[in-house]
Amino acid sequence: MGEIIVHGPQVFRGYWKQDRATAEAFIQHDGKKFFRTGDLGYYDEEGYFFITDRLKRMINCSGFKVWPAEVEAMLYAHPDIQEACVISAKDPHRGETVKAMVVLKAGSRGKTEPEAIMAWAREKMAAFKAPRMVQFVEALPKTATGKVFWRKLQEEENRR
Repeated sequence: MGEIIVHGPQVFRGYWKQDRATAEAFIQHDGKKFFRTGDLGYYDEEGYFFITDRLKRMINCSGFKVWPAEVEAMLYAHPDIQEACVISAKDPHRGETVKAMVVLKAGSRGKTEPEAIMAWAREKMAAFKAPRMVQFVEALPKTATGKVFWRKLQEEENRR
């Protein structure tokens, strides 16, 4: 798995009057200029690409890389979770820690505690990936296309 970079005549040359942003968005590889998409993924032996997450979403827990999409996929296996979004939260010892914003299924509200979900997650995934914070919410914000608006949740967490 790695960051997907692209090169070709269809790729734009840079940001209008933003030299610094352009310099940060491109890298040199094998003597060619490649655009850094910010997408993380891999390709299989047939050449198909699979996008798994965004580089900006990576959570750095004591030097360990945690990809929110991977943790979210595991959380969806929990019988009481209807929807989940994983973001980073500040941690005085780890730098960042994993926080899960969770919408419970209707029958689970009032019956499931955040601690139970954290304990379940520790059994299912590596300790550094398991959420150390779980916050129940009524609904997760969505973008115009219906995707979970993780960036809004992250910005709200950063303001706390």
